[in-house]
Amino acid sequence: MSGPQRAAGSLTLRPAADHPELLPEAVRAALPDGAWVADIDPDLADTAALVEAAAVPLDGSANCVVVAGKREGQERVAACVVLASTRADVNGAVKRLLEVRKASFLPMERAVEESGMEHGGITPVGLPDGWRVLVDQRVAATDWLLIGSGLRRSKLVVRGSDLAALPGAEVVDIGMDIAQG
Repeated sequence: MSGPQRAAGSLTLRPAADHPELLPEAVRAALPDGAWVADIDPDLADTAALVEAAAVPLDGSANCVVVAGKREGQERVAACVVLASTRADVNGAVKRLLEVRKASFLPMERAVEESGMEHGGITPVGLPDGWRVLVDQRVAATDWLLIGSGLRRSKLVVRGSDLAALPGAEVVDIGMDIAQG
């Protein structure tokens, strides 16, 4: 198995542009060419559940977490995209990139409200203007990746290079092996 289907495991892929009902408006507007979408059971939106249920490879999946920190009274928000086999180094690399003393996960209610996406489905595609998108270098170097779609009931499959080319995206070294944390 190769190409986009490798990242999707046993999920059925369809051209994302042909299935707007599976994507929030902001994601549809920012969709990279050649993106694919798959329906999923919303109870399987979390990576660990989907990996087990659909044979999705960890190294072909990416997670997006939203973090924030303050400097001189100004909040700095960033979406961090890392492989599912790693985690974002929030208290190290991310904190340094945001140039803040402390970086924390944005409260879920705020992340959902401000992104217009559902909890468990937040994706780097279609995020609000002004949010930095920190794409781990391992994500950018991966051919095809399964990521959130903005909704819990679907997933996108896109190229790592497309994530690196998103507005506000910066390719950086923010992923750390889960064993390190």
